[in-house]
Amino acid sequence: MDASITNVRNVEIGKHKGNADQVEEFQSCVDDIFTKVDKLEQRVNEVELFYLTASKRQLNGYKGSSVLKDKERHVASAKKQQQDASRREAAAAKRMQELMRQFGTILRQIMQHKWAGPFLHPVDVEGLGLHDYYEVIDKPMDFGTIKNQMEAKDGTGYKNVREICADVRLVFKNAMKYNDERHDVHVMAKTLLGKFEEKWLQLLPKVAEEEKRREEEEAEAQLDMQLAQEAAHAKMAREISNELYDIDLHLEEIREMVIQKCRKMSTEEKRKLGAALSRLSAEDLSKALEIVAQNNPSFQATAEEVDLDIDAQSESTLWRLKFFVKDALEVQGKSSASKGDNTNTNTTTTATNNNKRKKEICDAIAKTAKKKSKKLPLD
Repeated sequence: MDASITNVRNVEIGKHKGNADQVEEFQSCVDDIFTKVDKLEQRVNEVELFYLTASKRQLNGYKGSSVLKDKERHVASAKKQQQDASRREAAAAKRMQELMRQFGTILRQIMQHKWAGPFLHPVDVEGLGLHDYYEVIDKPMDFGTIKNQMEAKDGTGYKNVREICADVRLVFKNAMKYNDERHDVHVMAKTLLGKFEEKWLQLLPKVAEEEKRREEEEAEAQLDMQLAQEAAHAKMAREISNELYDIDLHLEEIREMVIQKCRKMSTEEKRKLGAALSRLSAEDLSKALEIVAQNNPSFQATAEEVDLDIDAQSESTLWRLKFFVKDALEVQGKSSASKGDNTNTNTTTTATNNNKRKKEICDAIAKTAKKKSKKLPLD
């Protein structure tokens, strides 16, 4: 597309009255196209980046996920996804509250034990003269603090049962850590911890089941989000493709308008164009013949032999050929320079064949300059 825009800007327009304004108008149109193309390029980069990162995510995480089997399912709208997510969160929170209620029953049973007294409230460090307590215990904990956090309504409470379980264990482990194993408090803490672990094992399967369910729901929600993003970016890609097609059409219209106002190509320029055609590669020569065929339906560009009469071509076709040949030869020149001077028997043979073919083309075009059409071999 950039090459086409450049060609439009480089068209040689005849010096007639009013053409300066037309040139300015054409350039303004091309500038608008450049602006649109720049914006489209940014969107293309966004789509490419998304699919690049999405591919890495699949390799790192989703590849072995069981939820991939549902990847072909209908992608819900963003609004529905939000509604589904809210419902899942509410249901999960309700289930967790039930688990916490059951855990609360266990906690009450432990707190009602005859040996639970030392653990119901924070340790009275100053009253008991335990001056090194905070040096030994990093995080003090007691049942009263646990109960308050379980009943908290301001969002500072526990989020799941395992957090409560960890603090209950901490109550007993702190007591066992600070007190000698022969101390009554140590013995009481160790005994209550054993009773708690027995009751916790009864609840643990339900906790594990809920955690697994939550993990699967989160994975499914994450996949739904990815699929929705893929659908959105696929839609964006289609829109970009349609916009590029429209820009191509608009550019073609502008180029055709400009070419119609081109001055006529001189005999010398036609001769140079014919010579330039002879320097094209076989692939580029085929493309050049296709340009001729675009404005001449009867011209058989893919036939084994074709009639190529430079003088018989329209000004539009001649200028198109000139633009194409100029770009093609520049590319060939850069390619040849990058390859260097390394040659072998095969390249020498190929060069000989190409030179022979170029001579045939030059001879054929030279004859057409005298109004004589000759057969041009393509092989």
